[in-house]
Amino acid sequence: MSWEHFRFEVDDAGVATLTLTRPDTLNSLTFEVYADLATLTNELIGRRDVKALVVAGEGRGFCSGGNIDDIMGPLLERDVEGTLDFTRMTCEVVRNFRRMPQPVIAAVHGTAAGAGAVLALASDLRIVGDGVKFHFLFTKVALAGADMGTAWMLPRVIGHGRAMQALLFGDPISSDQALAWGLANAVVPKDEVGETARAWAERLARGPQEALRSTKLAVHAEAEMGLEAALEYETTLQAAILRTKDHREFFDAHHEDREPRYRRDR
Repeated sequence: MSWEHFRFEVDDAGVATLTLTRPDTLNSLTFEVYADLATLTNELIGRRDVKALVVAGEGRGFCSGGNIDDIMGPLLERDVEGTLDFTRMTCEVVRNFRRMPQPVIAAVHGTAAGAGAVLALASDLRIVGDGVKFHFLFTKVALAGADMGTAWMLPRVIGHGRAMQALLFGDPISSDQALAWGLANAVVPKDEVGETARAWAERLARGPQEALRSTKLAVHAEAEMGLEAALEYETTLQAAILRTKDHREFFDAHHEDREPRYRRDR
């Protein structure tokens, strides 16, 4: 299926790439882009041919967030229910990022601002270009820093105090600062961001899919549990994974002194 507002491709290795294609506006988001993102990410939850997803932007920026003229202006003319329809849709995109069993890697080669910074935050891994900045600038445009789950996710990634600093002031976070805070998993030269993100995605695509998918879903699920509930969750989860064909393949490969050959059809 082709998409009007971004490119989506899946290669033979099972690596999918979602590329935002509005370079003239640093890949700003519109109502239509949000709607397509919500539809696609919902579909990906059930797709077995996609092993990992790379999210990228075309041109100089990763994503500059919601377009002021295309979104903020029209929203001022909506009633309460119409505004809620929009905020529900934006949150659905983040919800789908977290519900997808496939690892999501953000290839942040240029500016990530507002909702663009949130898309990177909602990803599981972030490869960031040297000199790139994150801007959680919601309060700078007189909006709450609690947008699309940011107030829940950011403290869990960089800590409460740093999240409060980032969200209250809305000041840019440099690539070096993002790495030190844990917002970036790796910082590489800008022209190597896409290549690095793809290499990470390919490595994940070659791995044991049931183990990787269950790990991602467990991390997100257990974030809302106490220790006892998490231990019970992992009791049943690991018992199931111990009985998978991929785990048996690892065991056999270990004793045969070879690399595991994990199944590619699931």
